Amino acid sequence: MEIAPDVHAVTLIGSTAFLLVGDEITLVDAGHRGSIRLLRRHIERIGRRLDEITRIVCTHGHPDHIGGVHEIAAASGATVLMHPADMERLRIRAREVFRGRPAPGAIIALLTRAPSAAAPLVDGDVLPVLGGLHVLHTPGHTPGSICLYAPERRLVIVGDILQCVRGAIAYPNSFFTDDMGLARASIRRLASLDIDTICFSHYPAMRDGVRDALRALAS
Repeated sequence: MEIAPDVHAVTLIGSTAFLLVGDEITLVDAGHRGSIRLLRRHIERIGRRLDEITRIVCTHGHPDHIGGVHEIAAASGATVLMHPADMERLRIRAREVFRGRPAPGAIIALLTRAPSAAAPLVDGDVLPVLGGLHVLHTPGHTPGSICLYAPERRLVIVGDILQCVRGAIAYPNSFFTDDMGLARASIRRLASLDIDTICFSHYPAMRDGVRDALRALAS
């Protein structure tokens, strides 16, 4: 589904990914393992090819967002991009996880297969797509969670730092979030942006009144 010009929401296994389509294609998130079949079907439907994907941007290191990275990167030759804090988190060892009371986020990291190679993507980076796609480090859900902001489109892809509950923008799921205090601070940062469209990973994109709703949540 094209939710904005050149921005396609693609339902993969476990989450929604986004195809940012231009002369080359950027894929944001990759679903669970096995998602390549659904992705290929969508790309062929819009008259493009899988090998036109040049980069795969991971909003964070949970398996419903990076499980499909290995197969999609291998098939397309795309570069995988992720914040270093989440790459580091995915190197966690069992003895670190089970020291004291295990945290859900640490257990998830232990059970998640990290990309074999990922280039670092950090706060302030700008990707050459949608007129300049700005990387915002928005930790909290995971240490290396990022959002992607296109100022020209007033559009932001938020990964899981926000969710939608009964039709309203809400804080991320507390069980799967590492640090809710950091998440709230990240949301306050998002609330300062000029935004008309929010693209969620597990809910339909939202447009109506999002700026005011986000500012109300942040306050």
